[in-house]
Amino acid sequence: MKAIVLQENLARGLNIVSRAVAPRSTLPVLGNVLLATDEGRLRLSATNLEMAITCWIGARIEEEGSTTVPARTFSDLVSTLPGDQVLLTLDVQTQTLNVRCGPSNTDIKCIDAQEFPPLPAPELEEAISLNVLDFKEMVHQVSFAASTDEARPVLQGVLIQVEGEQITMAAADGFRLSVRRAQLSHPAPRAVSVIVPARALNELARIISDGSNELLMLVPPGRNQVVFRCGDVELVSQLIEGTYPDYQSIIPRSYQTRVIASTAAMLKACKQAEIFAREGINETRLNIKPAADAALPGQIEVTAFSEETGKNETVVDASVEGKGLLIAFNVKFLREALEVIKTPNVAFEMNTPQTPGVIRPVGGEDFVHVVMPMRL
Repeated sequence: MKAIVLQENLARGLNIVSRAVAPRSTLPVLGNVLLATDEGRLRLSATNLEMAITCWIGARIEEEGSTTVPARTFSDLVSTLPGDQVLLTLDVQTQTLNVRCGPSNTDIKCIDAQEFPPLPAPELEEAISLNVLDFKEMVHQVSFAASTDEARPVLQGVLIQVEGEQITMAAADGFRLSVRRAQLSHPAPRAVSVIVPARALNELARIISDGSNELLMLVPPGRNQVVFRCGDVELVSQLIEGTYPDYQSIIPRSYQTRVIASTAAMLKACKQAEIFAREGINETRLNIKPAADAALPGQIEVTAFSEETGKNETVVDASVEGKGLLIAFNVKFLREALEVIKTPNVAFEMNTPQTPGVIRPVGGEDFVHVVMPMRL
């Protein structure tokens, strides 16, 4: 193999694929990045066997070939090279990669590409077309609610359902549920219902470019994998097997108390409360008070208490429909939900101090978040 690439392109490609490198593995090749010539470009791939990321970068290919190079060594080296052309030359006999750039001349010991796990070459004709910005926002509004408990692997994933022109993402951890819907620009070739690891979706949202308009999603039959392709980047993830809980049954259909408040004001109140609540079990109380006079606004008193630190109370003006209510939530859950709501105002819908509360953006019907209360 002999190829010439720009240092900045090589550094960008390595930064993208390195997120899939296995940090600790009994297979040394999983700590490497695959370098391979591919139809006039250089293909970089890394995998931890659960997720694989591939990136194609422009290159002048003088001799075809492939090898795998230690990811950390190669990334650290490339990041220190001058912004110039990098000449990559592989000695096949010794599996040594010579990296030459300006005054720098380096030899790196590699592992034969034959030992690298084979990656699928998907046919994307049946792929579902997604809008990149919508997809990234959906992941941002849902994935944080997925569980980190390995004892419940199904809840470590995000349920993605596609039918007709609608895509839905849902994630839950047993204490909260986040659901986001969006419209597709083109109807899906077929209905899809899969559970994708939340980590894979977060990595995908991080590496795909805002400059791209289209993201392709494909679930190859019989492989238990999902493939995402956006421009010159591809991510393949194993799916989580199992049956996702019926999240629709968790969402309350009615309410006795509905409160509309400024999203920014509620977020600031929750951040202040969290400073004190985090010393204990993150409990924060919302005391909802309807207006005593029609000319005055209602109020939400956001209160947190710590025996060691003290007490914080913030009063937020709000429009209150229904009766007053005192209810407690995990303030971290409230704060994380409010952080992903983009509308100026947010609605809280509740029934009793023992039943789930619902958070919705005012004016946005495509997102709903359900939070279990804490015992007062």
